[in-house]
Amino acid sequence: MFEPVQLRTFLAVAQTLSFTQAAHRLGLRQSTVSQHVRRLEEAAGCRLFARDTHGVDLTEDGEAMLGFARTILEANERAAGFFTGTRLRGRLRFGVSEDFVLTRLPEILAGFRREHPEVDLELTVELSGNLHQLLDAGRLDLCLAKRYGPDGPGQLVWRDKLVWIGSERLRLDPDRPVPLIAFPPPGITRARALDVLERHGRAWRVACTSASLSGLVAAARAGLGVMAHAQGLVPAGLVRLPARSGLPELGGVDFVLLHGRRHGVAQEAADALADAILGGGDRLHRPLP
Repeated sequence: MFEPVQLRTFLAVAQTLSFTQAAHRLGLRQSTVSQHVRRLEEAAGCRLFARDTHGVDLTEDGEAMLGFARTILEANERAAGFFTGTRLRGRLRFGVSEDFVLTRLPEILAGFRREHPEVDLELTVELSGNLHQLLDAGRLDLCLAKRYGPDGPGQLVWRDKLVWIGSERLRLDPDRPVPLIAFPPPGITRARALDVLERHGRAWRVACTSASLSGLVAAARAGLGVMAHAQGLVPAGLVRLPARSGLPELGGVDFVLLHGRRHGVAQEAADALADAILGGGDRLHRPLP
């Protein structure tokens, strides 16, 4: 009833919330992406996306389709792997940003390990800035990280907005420096937060620095200060600060997959893991409770 190619297109649009970005990711024309979505909606008998001049969003039926699409595509890939007899082997060095520590990424990695048990997966969890450096140095085959800007390299997994978050009880004094909770340099989110505060003439001080997201979250829950964080990844126990807090807008952020320069078995394994992440990308911005 549902064509795999249409389901892949649906997932790409659902994750990027953009027909243009989905077309770019899939290497298709935007008209083809629209056609795939229209045919899938016809097969389902309902609207999967709400579209207006402001953007694209999933409908309630679209949210339900996410789980079905993943299940169908995963079953299709397992069947294809079984009957073609292809088995990936070798070492795969995968780097992932600290941002994903509290997400459902482990579920995606566990599924990849079940499908490809002979791949030796080496995981590195680091700041996005460090991951870019490791990839450039040839020490990673694939990484999932924030990119420096919308025009930077990488295969878009999803686009989000950076927001200020903190404890629900936190109250900021407009006459005192903003207490900032942040990753150390070369953290991309840290650099954005400092740049925005300085451009708007807001004084700031570092209230907590940690290379661990768990450490930053603990400090924020304790009310030590504010964090700049992806809107779709707000950890439990923290909230987005309201506009009355007086903090300037932080802008958008892209989470992308970046491939290293290796070839052969490492590249095949990297491609397979990239496909698994793209297929389950919507789960990444649904933080654990």
